[in-house]
Amino acid sequence: MLIRKPSDIKRSEITDRALYLNRRQFIQRAAAVLAAGVPGWHGAHAAVPGKIALPAIRKSAYSTNEPLNSLKDITTYNNFYEFGTDKYSPARLAKSLRTRPWTIKVSGEVKRPKTFDVDELIKLAPLEERVYRLRCVEAWSMVIPWVGFPLSELIKRVEPTGNAKYVEFTTLHDPEQMPGQRAIFGSLDWPYVEGLRMDEAMHPLAILGFGLYGEVLPNPNGAPVRIVVPWKYGFKSAKSIVAIRFVEKEPVNSWQKANPREYGFYSNVNPAVDHPRWSQATERRVGEFFKRRTLMFNGYAEQVAQLYSGMDLGKYY
Repeated sequence: MLIRKPSDIKRSEITDRALYLNRRQFIQRAAAVLAAGVPGWHGAHAAVPGKIALPAIRKSAYSTNEPLNSLKDITTYNNFYEFGTDKYSPARLAKSLRTRPWTIKVSGEVKRPKTFDVDELIKLAPLEERVYRLRCVEAWSMVIPWVGFPLSELIKRVEPTGNAKYVEFTTLHDPEQMPGQRAIFGSLDWPYVEGLRMDEAMHPLAILGFGLYGEVLPNPNGAPVRIVVPWKYGFKSAKSIVAIRFVEKEPVNSWQKANPREYGFYSNVNPAVDHPRWSQATERRVGEFFKRRTLMFNGYAEQVAQLYSGMDLGKYY
């Protein structure tokens, strides 16, 4: 069984090594001192992205007990096309991303539309550390200790109308900060857009992510706020979000628009449906040599399979 109760999870099982604990304790103490005694700290912490501890993080019952990938793995090997199409460019080029001030506009089919400051949004609900698998369509995977809260917490507060059938996420479009958006060849149609069906967005596994390893999100991982949908391929979890819109019709996501033959709306991890150019039946965990069998819904079938009851998952990929 991959999902465990909070009482079953030892802290030592969801940390990478003792160094992480020592560093986290140091940063928490330093942050507390700064917050208490240094004017302007709150607005200036974006100068050191990924190095500020998030407060009052509780354990989550949704964590896997699989070994974590290291902070280095997670922050230096990722997909973030706004900063380049290879896996290493985001770590190098995202350093200049300015994550404060930052607002997220919530609009569309809701009774209470609102524009949130990201720091206001962080305080909306208790933060949890959730150890989730991340599976990418290129057949590689990681295990990451995300920090966030259920997306449903935000959804309930803005009160969607009966016409809201989908949730659309739009990410930052700023070619000055994001050199990948200036690319002429092989680029997407910016800004990056993703979407979920309403029942998917309301599922407790879908979270708004604000950090990892107990700290604010590093820039290469989608700072300052992103979606994390662990049973879908990684590109479905939009990064650096600036707008959330509730709509009646299914949004056309960026990869679906760029290549509908290869990328569908749902993007559920399904080892029985191959990408046209490679198999999805196996994956390589970053840091491991041998491949492993890909799990249906990325190992979360027990929790989410009912969302797709009666659907042809070969057709709705």
